[in-house]
Amino acid sequence: MSAVLIFIILAVAILVIGLVVGLVALVNGRKQPPRRDLPASAPTGTITEERPPEAPEAPEEPQAPVITLERPEGTAGRLVRLRQRLSRSQGGLGRGLLLLLSRDRLDEDTWEEIEDTLITADVGVAPTQELVERLRTRMRVEGVDASDAATVLREELLALVDPAMDRTLATAPSDGKPAVVLVVGVNGAGKTTSVGKLARVLVAEDKSVVLGAADTFRAAATEQLSTWGERVGVDVVTGPEGSDPASVAFESVRTGVERGVDVVVIDTAGRLQNKAGLMDELGKVKRVVEKQAPVSEVLLVLDATTGQNGMVQARVFRDVVDVTGIVLTKLDGSAKGGIVVAVQRELGVPVKLVGVGEGADDLAPFDPETFVDALLGQG
Repeated sequence: MSAVLIFIILAVAILVIGLVVGLVALVNGRKQPPRRDLPASAPTGTITEERPPEAPEAPEEPQAPVITLERPEGTAGRLVRLRQRLSRSQGGLGRGLLLLLSRDRLDEDTWEEIEDTLITADVGVAPTQELVERLRTRMRVEGVDASDAATVLREELLALVDPAMDRTLATAPSDGKPAVVLVVGVNGAGKTTSVGKLARVLVAEDKSVVLGAADTFRAAATEQLSTWGERVGVDVVTGPEGSDPASVAFESVRTGVERGVDVVVIDTAGRLQNKAGLMDELGKVKRVVEKQAPVSEVLLVLDATTGQNGMVQARVFRDVVDVTGIVLTKLDGSAKGGIVVAVQRELGVPVKLVGVGEGADDLAPFDPETFVDALLGQG
């Protein structure tokens, strides 16, 4: 074979191979996907894939609030605080009397000053005259000197407060039915707050309690009482605003009977627009309640700072309902201790509870000796 022929064959072979390679490259180029521009933040050599947005997470189920019940303070702690608070607020009366009785000469002017001091302290005219007469007799007959004046004064003040009065609360169930306590008083005296604090006193004594929000003319009273009940796990029976107070009172006692509780405490309306309307309303509440269970206690709440003005309220309620005990609020403030004597004399019923502060457990059983010692600054 000649050299020319060999050269022609090689040239054709090279041409065929070039055509085949070109066709393969063209086919592969058509199969590649179009080029995507990479985001500026993507690193070189990586491709950021577009992902569909994630579905929003399902909202969590709302959790019921965890209510931690409070454990109210017992009677012993309340009495300690009562003694401390009264000593700070009431000691002026006793100290003033002691200064007068300790004078070298007790003339008529001195006895008049003693009378003025007692009347100014809201003791009342009749109790004041009685106390002064007893003091004059003892100081003269017994020959009491200044060193013994404090002892004599303490004994006579204690007799005036009358420690023989029964100050226990009638809160024991009877014949399978709860004790029913009606709490009465004018709006603003601290009535609803006293009901809430009384519930704490009873819970501290391990009594089961139902509260009745029968002051239906004040929406705030219902809300306030419900809050007091929630704090110590006590159920509160309520009604629509403006509804019949007697119906709420009836339902409260019915609930207490069905649940077998120890005590039902009912907060009554305190509107004092006119005596006749108040008498009709409270009388109806009491009659309706007694269809379920007898009323064992009627507590009258008085603001101790109103002094003799509070006596007017006391007389109205005495005529309306059979008051069995008195709750004196705000006795730790500007109140004058003599109101204790005056209101007991006026109504013939004992002071059973006193409020000595704004705290939840600042309602304490009234103790005559503690009170008199506080008057004399001996708390």
